[in-house]
Amino acid sequence: MSLLRTLPRPRLVDAWRQTHRFYAAKPAAKGSSKPAAAAPAPVFAVPEDNLESGKSCCAEGTVLVGLNWLKDQPPVIAKADEAYPEWLWTILQPTPIPNDGPGGKGERMLMRKQNRARIREQNFMNTQ
Repeated sequence: MSLLRTLPRPRLVDAWRQTHRFYAAKPAAKGSSKPAAAAPAPVFAVPEDNLESGKSCCAEGTVLVGLNWLKDQPPVIAKADEAYPEWLWTILQPTPIPNDGPGGKGERMLMRKQNRARIREQNFMNTQ
């Protein structure tokens, strides 16, 4: 038996996969003797009125660092709150459970939630 047969061969999929990444930021120039200083983490001051209304914490014109991950793209800049659709500000709010009587969707959702909790508790107790 040959020694080459025992060595693992690379898969065909790996041969076609790219082995490098393309980031949005260009690398530092190769002749510079100084190491690049680490940029300080941005600190955002959230206005108090935005906390209650659920609006954006970034002021209009703020450069959003790290969102442009494609090469040679312009920086992503925050727009005014009015430029975004209204549903965007309610997307993180929980959906209300309808109370439509016995046998309705609300009761079924509540029963499923209770059943899942009961099953998790039983599975946990079985591992003890």
